[in-house]
Amino acid sequence: MPESPDHSIFTYRDGVLKPVRGRVVAEFPLQLIVNGREIATLIASPHDLRFLAAGFLRLQGFVRSLADFEMFSVCEDFGTANVRIKGELPERLQPVLTSGCGSGISFSMPRLEDRAQGATGNSVPVKPSEIFSLMDELARQASNYRRHGGIHSAAAGRGGDMFLYAEDLGRHNTLDRIAGEALFKGIDLTGTILVTSGRVSTEMVAKAALLGVRLIASRTSPTDMAIRLCDRSEICLVGYVREGRFTVYSHPELIEQYPDRAKIDGVTGVILAGGSSTRMGRNKALLALGDTTIIGALYRTLAAIFPEVIIVTNTPEEYAGIPCRTVADIFPGAGSIAGLHAALAHSRTERIFVAACDMPLVSEELIRALCAMDGWEDALIPFSDGGQEPLHAVYARSSLAEIQGALERGEKKILDILTRLRTRLVAWDEIRHIPGAADSFRNVNTPEEYEEIMRGQ
Repeated sequence: MPESPDHSIFTYRDGVLKPVRGRVVAEFPLQLIVNGREIATLIASPHDLRFLAAGFLRLQGFVRSLADFEMFSVCEDFGTANVRIKGELPERLQPVLTSGCGSGISFSMPRLEDRAQGATGNSVPVKPSEIFSLMDELARQASNYRRHGGIHSAAAGRGGDMFLYAEDLGRHNTLDRIAGEALFKGIDLTGTILVTSGRVSTEMVAKAALLGVRLIASRTSPTDMAIRLCDRSEICLVGYVREGRFTVYSHPELIEQYPDRAKIDGVTGVILAGGSSTRMGRNKALLALGDTTIIGALYRTLAAIFPEVIIVTNTPEEYAGIPCRTVADIFPGAGSIAGLHAALAHSRTERIFVAACDMPLVSEELIRALCAMDGWEDALIPFSDGGQEPLHAVYARSSLAEIQGALERGEKKILDILTRLRTRLVAWDEIRHIPGAADSFRNVNTPEEYEEIMRGQ
């Protein structure tokens, strides 16, 4: 079966997501137009499409031989098969079977616009243990699958607890059964986890999005179109769940990393990845550091501290290998203050901890100490032995209005804005004893500074 180009995906093992390149099975929608009338969209593998269209028409009883075709044209670029046959189509057509082994009858693809309210925007990450627990319970429930080898199964749950289970010959039908049972029982499926025994296709993703499902997990792989649809509908898509590991194909930020570490509730970790790196001559954040990059090392530290980490960047494609949410400047071109503004505007918590993307040696102990300090309302800014460090600091959403006003007036200096905020300044003497405090503020701006950091690895 043909495969799609490489996708940026992540493998989960031992509490950590690691980026890999991988291929997935390709899925192709072919719109079938007969005598000027669209009669079906066939979701299939992207090879020998003329055979697919001709065979479909033959088995539907519309043609018996090649002589019944007056015109036969397949355009892969537009995904259409335009056919003219002898005779007329029936006035009313029967529903047709779509993709998938033993799949159910599909009248139309559900629209993402019709998805359940509240299906997106939940910031609480999913614990990997919840996925493993539901998949293990699915295996225990799937007695027919074990006995006959031809029954698909699916289940829905929250927090690792299963509350709906279904079996059917067709994997799409299992989701229809779950949706129907939830309807009869008055169960809200918004924000749930869906686990399935079969391959995940676009039709399953569309139905899951309509129900408000937050994460889909399978023991096997998804198709390329399913991945793209999950990206659009903000669904985390997980495959190959087995023996304490899985592969994440979309929205990896919804998976909790370092689940055994104590996270700081109510604070989001933020990486500001702007700037032109003129002194370095290339993007300093992406310079190699050990088995990762400078920004990768910073992300690992923050991911062990905060429930969510976001990167503020206007070039998100450069950071596709980091499993977190990216947001763009609302005031592009205004420097680091614009990044701080975007972070506060897009954060789902009342407070954020901000670090510049060229700080690979940030100290977990120091960050936790800063986030635990009180006596401030808008901002908490530490001093290093070199002065104030506003890009290694804690900010509250209450500072957003003042920062936005400054940007609208064309002001770009953070230190000037801090004088108008209710700010606590933390003296260097207060924190210098904390392990790693001195290195925590180190930036990598020049080739010489990079070489010095590398010598310390």
